[in-house]
Amino acid sequence: MQFVRDMLDRAAPLFEEGGKLHKYHAFYEAPDTLLFTPPTVTSGRTHVRDGMDLKRMMVTVVAALGPVIAMALYNTGLQANLAIQSAGAAAIRDDWNTALLHILMGDSGVGAHDPTSLFGNVLYGALYFFPILITTFAVGGHIEMGTAVIRKHEVNEGFLVTGFLLPLTLPATIPLWQVAVGVAFGVIIGKEVFGGTGMNVLNPALTARAFLFFAYPGQISGDAVWTAANNVDGFSGATWLSRAAAEHGALSQASWMDSFLGFIPGSMGETSALACLLGAGVLIATRIGSWRTMVGVVAGTVIVASLLNAVGSDTNPMFAVPFWWHMVLGGWAFGTVFMATDPVSSAFTNTGRLLYGFGIGALVVLVRVVNPAYPEGMMLAILFMNLFAPLFDYFVVQGNIKRRLARSHVAAHH
Repeated sequence: MQFVRDMLDRAAPLFEEGGKLHKYHAFYEAPDTLLFTPPTVTSGRTHVRDGMDLKRMMVTVVAALGPVIAMALYNTGLQANLAIQSAGAAAIRDDWNTALLHILMGDSGVGAHDPTSLFGNVLYGALYFFPILITTFAVGGHIEMGTAVIRKHEVNEGFLVTGFLLPLTLPATIPLWQVAVGVAFGVIIGKEVFGGTGMNVLNPALTARAFLFFAYPGQISGDAVWTAANNVDGFSGATWLSRAAAEHGALSQASWMDSFLGFIPGSMGETSALACLLGAGVLIATRIGSWRTMVGVVAGTVIVASLLNAVGSDTNPMFAVPFWWHMVLGGWAFGTVFMATDPVSSAFTNTGRLLYGFGIGALVVLVRVVNPAYPEGMMLAILFMNLFAPLFDYFVVQGNIKRRLARSHVAAHH
């Protein structure tokens, strides 16, 4: 790290005021403050109300994502290796991921695809996950720095969390050029046009995910894209959620515990409800994620799913899916913990957060059940409720004002 520090110090005069590249100071400041402590810090008698600033908040959220990322690496490799094992060695296609896996593991045959190998699964999953992560940060980070240059201010840390969230919502086999287009759309349209971090109405990561879903449905939806096993001829792995929407009794053949732990096909970071639950504990303990929002989502899911279970349907199997299955399938857990609790695009008042979360929980079940052709729904539910979050806060604040005025009038008469 000292070598990097020396390089940055030598380049500093060019980007400081009066330097030839001062206009592009944001391109220097971003890696400098990301990798090292800023040289100018507050000391002495200071008035500090809280030790949590934007950078610490973003880093804490990334730390909360740790279990989700670990499970994404393992399960992506596991699902691919299980598919390869099922299809047989003759079905394996030659691609760079398979070739690199064999080189790194010192195995030129199918032994490198042993699904019982923890290291092999994690390594194989990493070969899919990290190119998507790097592409996301390379494109999104440069857009952040470019907008900072245009606005003539420092680069903020808002993209740090978005850069981790988006890859976790994507299938392992999505083309990298689509990742680049999606993150560019999410950052520019979902955040920068509103004024940057803290001003956005919609969650930028979900905005990017929604754009990819509607622009490139062949790569972002369907059955065959949900695992990293596209290097296996003829393999198709439907998610359990899509199977539940297609056939009666499909979930009776599945294991709820496997789905809770995350050993199922799906988008890389959305399969393990347990990993999301661990992340929820970190966010609630540090008060970064609102427990009221999470409780609201749970309440909305339980109530609406139970009502639809009572109604029933002879033609739509999704009516029979109980709430505890909704909570472990698709992006429900990931969206509840990391997307719905976004402090910028969610409600700000305590009552508003409960209503906001309840709306998400109710809407995701309605989308899944009433429209079985699209058996996910969490992404659209959160984006839709993002638009209504300010309205919830408005009515809550107005209600508080009316109650206070009423109390003041009563006190004046006495």
